[in-house]
Amino acid sequence: MTITHLSSFFRAITAVAIAGAAASCSGAATSQPPARDKAGSDQAVFAGGCFWCTESDFDKIPGVLSTTSGYTGGKLRNPTYEQVSAGGTGHIEAVRVIYDPAKVSYATLAARFIRTIDPLDSGGSFCDRGYGYRSAFFVADPAQRRVAETIKTKTRALLKKPVATLVLPAATFYPAEAYHQDYYKKNPVRYRFYRLNCGRDARLKELWR
Repeated sequence: MTITHLSSFFRAITAVAIAGAAASCSGAATSQPPARDKAGSDQAVFAGGCFWCTESDFDKIPGVLSTTSGYTGGKLRNPTYEQVSAGGTGHIEAVRVIYDPAKVSYATLAARFIRTIDPLDSGGSFCDRGYGYRSAFFVADPAQRRVAETIKTKTRALLKKPVATLVLPAATFYPAEAYHQDYYKKNPVRYRFYRLNCGRDARLKELWR
């Protein structure tokens, strides 16, 4: 079994095992309209492949108030993890970031985001393959779009290769099942095993050295 298959297999088995242990989490994710932000906060949505990893990366940034793993961009209402992973829903794994704009700007978050992904990969992200794992900025307004496009332009100039990261309009965000939220905190050993075997950090080191 290749590393790619091993990591995908591990994610699937882990999800099934945890879902079975918590029946209340095993159904479809429930649609939520854009959350009423905490007073004075803003939100942004980024897709960086595995949402366990993207959530972990954003939680480390000062000014980020909360992160939520979920699915967005597709037509299927209330998708499940299994449906999105199987493909065909049009959804992408993503993370909704609630942040304090007095402490961190959207531009800073977007610039940090591009350094946590492989923007050259058009077939998925790291060991997770398929459209559901594409990297993307989900932009809510023209200001966010300008930032995203500027970052893509600068990244293309820096890496001297075409940038595959998508810039898509923000759409309904469906929070993922509860067992996916804060996965890296609740299951640190399994999370580190997955991230290592997926080759994420090794590729980032190679790409952004």
